[in-house]
Amino acid sequence: MSSINEYNPSLLRGLWALTLRELKKWLNDPIMLLMFILQPLIWMGLLGKSMNIQGIFSSGGVSRIQIHDIEIPGKLLNLPVDKVIIPGAVISQAFQQIFSNISTTVMQNTFGVTDYFSYMAIGMISMIVMTTTMFSGMSIVWDRRLGFLDKVLSTPVPRAAIIFAKILNATFRAMFQATVILILAYLLGLQVSQTFTFFNILGVYAAIFLLSVGFSSVFLAFSIRSTRMERPMQFVSLITMPLMFASNTFFPISLMPEWIQVIARVNPLTYLTDAIRQLTILPLDISALIIDFIFLSIFAVTLSIIGITLSWRYLTK
Repeated sequence: MSSINEYNPSLLRGLWALTLRELKKWLNDPIMLLMFILQPLIWMGLLGKSMNIQGIFSSGGVSRIQIHDIEIPGKLLNLPVDKVIIPGAVISQAFQQIFSNISTTVMQNTFGVTDYFSYMAIGMISMIVMTTTMFSGMSIVWDRRLGFLDKVLSTPVPRAAIIFAKILNATFRAMFQATVILILAYLLGLQVSQTFTFFNILGVYAAIFLLSVGFSSVFLAFSIRSTRMERPMQFVSLITMPLMFASNTFFPISLMPEWIQVIARVNPLTYLTDAIRQLTILPLDISALIIDFIFLSIFAVTLSIIGITLSWRYLTK
């Protein structure tokens, strides 16, 4: 009996046991697992394919514009006639010819790729990673309400293992969803760059890991004393949209108003999205990628310290 009371599991052993419990809860629920796959599939299948931005700049898009005949007074052209009429059909044909030649250039200069689906699909990965890690605090609210957290706190498991298990669980889930989205996007037509290799996938996971650790640490600290699900849900709903739209998730920040650009340039979602695009669909720019990882590393370290410190303080109260 005394040997049981003196048992003190190591941090790694406790961390492994609690992380495994979290992952089993998730993987053993087929409905939840199916939702994790269907959600990005629906978003990309409907939103990604329906927002055919390159179609706006195509000759087909211009052909649907009704252009009337234009009358030009002969005196303006110094001709011995009253007027010259240019048929609208001729003008429309000229515009179609112009747009068919510039659509690819416009898309390349604006988005860096010639198809919007590839641009949007990578933004979808960032969005899903953000939402998955933000909801990481929900599980600890459930643990507190169901009494599981009190039971764990009464055991000799290190408190740090409880916190790190939640963070790792959110990070692994975000990586799993990112993998699913990448596979689905490739099947739906994602065009990878010529600089893409298998090792680039490791860089994608590293970028996702940094953002996930930072976000999940803070949201865990925010939710750790809560006994109501509504509080973290309202907070997540409040900041999800601003973070998503004030970033390059769906649109280049260079085309946004200047005051939104200021927000976008300190938004960690911007750097995650750019890093993944650099590693998958854009020609690799090493200097830009290094800047992305430096920002993500600073973000992860800073928010992890804040989040874990607060979680430790409130968990042991």
